[in-house]
Amino acid sequence: MKKLVSILFTFTLSLSLSAQTFFSETGTAKFSSRVPLHSFTGSSKNLVGLIKLDEMLLDFYIDLETLKTGNAKRDKDMLVTLNTEEYPFGEFFGKIISDFDPTNSEEQYVKVSGEFTIHGKTKEVEIDGTLTIINNVLIVKASWVLNLNDYDIKPPKFLILKVHEDQFIEIETTLKPYQRN
Repeated sequence: MKKLVSILFTFTLSLSLSAQTFFSETGTAKFSSRVPLHSFTGSSKNLVGLIKLDEMLLDFYIDLETLKTGNAKRDKDMLVTLNTEEYPFGEFFGKIISDFDPTNSEEQYVKVSGEFTIHGKTKEVEIDGTLTIINNVLIVKASWVLNLNDYDIKPPKFLILKVHEDQFIEIETTLKPYQRN
């Protein structure tokens, strides 16, 4: 009988978690960039994310004007380079394409596939990351390299130094169950 109750509990928990939608408005997005002999980072705590486990869908976006590098001149140049007046957001919309068990509370490596849009250009990408469900919250971590040329972003120059076209991107957020009112 205990075994049957345990199996039913696991099955019910699995259905409950897999049908859930998780949401956050306070994720962190970071980028690392470099020019010869110097590197810098920028970040924002305004990453918005939604994951629907029943469909394994993800949607993340960020207001690019919330990215800060700690240098006002560099921030202004970055916003001009990204043309945030015309293209204010970066967005990824995709699907988890690897195995993910929502009943497993250990960190699980996942691969997602979808479209990343920035600077008015959309490109198909695959991104590796991890998902962890602990106490009914979903922790997401991912990283990838974004090549500026792929999105028609001309790397800015500072004097004779040109920003490298490869930008290392990292995101991390904790999503909570989303309940419609």
